[in-house]
Amino acid sequence: MIENLKKILNEDQDPKAIEKISAKLDNLLMSNEEVGYIAVQKKPAVTIFPDSIVVTNKRILLCKPKNLGLSMEFIDYDWDDISASFVKEGILGAEFTFTTKSDLTHTVDYLPKTQARKLYTFAKEQLDLMKNNNVNSFISQEKIVTDEILNEEIPVQPTIEIEEIETEEVTNFAEIVPVANFSNYEEPKTETPSSNTSSERKLSELSQDELFEKLQNYKKLLDNGLILQGEYDAFKKEILSYM
Repeated sequence: MIENLKKILNEDQDPKAIEKISAKLDNLLMSNEEVGYIAVQKKPAVTIFPDSIVVTNKRILLCKPKNLGLSMEFIDYDWDDISASFVKEGILGAEFTFTTKSDLTHTVDYLPKTQARKLYTFAKEQLDLMKNNNVNSFISQEKIVTDEILNEEIPVQPTIEIEEIETEEVTNFAEIVPVANFSNYEEPKTETPSSNTSSERKLSELSQDELFEKLQNYKKLLDNGLILQGEYDAFKKEILSYM
């Protein structure tokens, strides 16, 4: 810390102000916490009790003197809670502003420009470091989750045996397709509805009942699709001519 203060004192710092703040900080710093920079107000008129801002590797501390300088109020914000930092330079000095993730804004004005720039640089480095750490932490967590998923044993589903049923080969297609029984049908003799003398003689020799039975046989053949309608009409006309 002494080495850091030597660097700060070379940048237009008030040695008495730095000495007071550093004495207070000795009891406030956490383990492994190091002061990175201290900036002190320098107003145009005489500044009796200046505000100051301290940045460490863990947080930002606002130091405000109270009770005529007999006591001091400290307000700190961890870098995890800081969302951004800004510097605005003017004629009489510069303003250092930082915002928190809860939308709070804090500004320390009348800072020497060199000190304000140092504050901004240190704050930028810390925010980038926090961002990179968060990204690396996220990647590490993703890798752990991925490794756990890859190493997780996938339960083996039991094998289901499918029983094969022996199929019966069909060789007689008559067992599948029902066929109308034509055992009672009398296969008609090959005749043509012509004016053939021998054919007329045969029909003329049949009785009325025989002719009617013959016509019924032709009708059955037509219903079962064994003769065409035209053929049936010709047979019917010929038989009716003898009835």
